[in-house]
Amino acid sequence: MKILQKYFGTEIIRSVLFVMLALLALFSFFDLMGELPSVNKGGYRLQHALWYVFLGLPGYVYEFMPIAVLIGTIYVLAQFASNSEFTIMRAASMSNVMAAGILFKIGFVFVLLTFLFGEIIAPNSSKMAEAMKLTALGAAETQQFRTGLWTKDLIRQDGLKGEVIGSRFLNVQEILPNRQLNQVKLYEFDKNFHLAREVTAANAAYQGNNVWRLFDVNQTSFPMTLSAEDIANVKSQKLPSLDVVSEVTPDILAVLFADPDRMSAIDLAAFTRHLAENKQDNERYQIAFWKKITYPFATFVMMALALPFAYLHVRSGGISFKIFSGIMIGMVFYLINSLFSHLGMLNTWPPVVTALVPSLLFMGLAIMGLRYVERH
Repeated sequence: MKILQKYFGTEIIRSVLFVMLALLALFSFFDLMGELPSVNKGGYRLQHALWYVFLGLPGYVYEFMPIAVLIGTIYVLAQFASNSEFTIMRAASMSNVMAAGILFKIGFVFVLLTFLFGEIIAPNSSKMAEAMKLTALGAAETQQFRTGLWTKDLIRQDGLKGEVIGSRFLNVQEILPNRQLNQVKLYEFDKNFHLAREVTAANAAYQGNNVWRLFDVNQTSFPMTLSAEDIANVKSQKLPSLDVVSEVTPDILAVLFADPDRMSAIDLAAFTRHLAENKQDNERYQIAFWKKITYPFATFVMMALALPFAYLHVRSGGISFKIFSGIMIGMVFYLINSLFSHLGMLNTWPPVVTALVPSLLFMGLAIMGLRYVERH
């Protein structure tokens, strides 16, 4: 059994690695073609474009891991079937359960790799790529609307953990690659939604521990009511700097520009919680979070789909036909997985269900395939 496990593992890992390299080479070429129009704009040169494409590869590794595992496993099992090796293994008392167990152990390695790329490597490399590109272009990362970027957080009595005493709306015109904010406006309301304070600042820098330091500040404080008698109590003052404690951090601001599918589950959970506390729609990020949790386990589903191909002899189709079938199955899974994200948002399905349904559908197909080959 250990010999078979090692033999299966070596062949499958080698094939999956080859398929993954082919996919990465293909999509790297497409990405490089897409980056060429930006070359020589500002300080953006060809070496920057190459580095940008390279830093995007971990994201593709995460996205294509289940597909590469499916195609690589089908190729190996089809080879075993064409050489009658799998028939000999079955004659030597290897049952379907044993074969599935061997694939499960190999699949567990790929699940761990998918988690590693999805949670650590890809999110960090993606941030590095965007920061490098923006710095080279000499451009600011800005919201593509005239009113700038808007976000909301809660004002608490004791910093971040006290009782909620109001809410704050933040408007930023520019977010620079060094995480500095330009042209900042704050509108603070009390619990009754009366405007309590308006703050404008030329720029702001993050000091850590949820503290933003605003510079060149104009602050206007309003009384509880704005009757004719209270107009005189409106106070305006100009300050060189002002520290503001906020739940909004540079990471949260970066999320507003980032693709949820390229974020880590930890970042998605934090931002989803932030949106929920501020009573904002977070369904898109909930779906992305549950997809992030469940997607690595799609590797097991892909291996289960590949197993029936080991029972198909050469007369049932050549190796090339089986590989083509694997490619088609993998692409259909990828498309359905993306489609269900949009359907879940449109139909307000539970995020967990939206994330799990594609894998469950294909697991059902794998079980049907195994039953079919057993009967025939």
